[in-house]
Amino acid sequence: METSKKPSKTILWTSYVLQGIIVLMFLMGAIMNLLQTEEAVTGATAMGYPESSVLYLGIVLLFGTLLYAYSKTVIIGAIILTGWLGGAVATHVIHKDPIFNLVFPVIFGIIVWLSIWLRNEKLKALLSN
Repeated sequence: METSKKPSKTILWTSYVLQGIIVLMFLMGAIMNLLQTEEAVTGATAMGYPESSVLYLGIVLLFGTLLYAYSKTVIIGAIILTGWLGGAVATHVIHKDPIFNLVFPVIFGIIVWLSIWLRNEKLKALLSN
């Protein structure tokens, strides 16, 4: 029988800090979209999204972020946020934006999953096979 190895306190704290940073960043974006701030509307329309979609984008982002912030639904939230970030990459590719604009959401996606992987033995086992 295998014994479950618990992560150290340092690894746990690192995991939670990374998750907290992601949650704060995405909550800020979701709130800006929900409030339909000038910056959110201008940014969305500049990327080709209709102004009417900003509220709905905010709802999806808020939903995914809240699921990601709650430990029992963190995986579902991470999947939704990964889709969100994939959409960001696709949008930047379509607009032929600089490479930084493509790398930034990819790095965020890595951090989304890294924060879970650091403390979740089931995810580690799944990814090691």
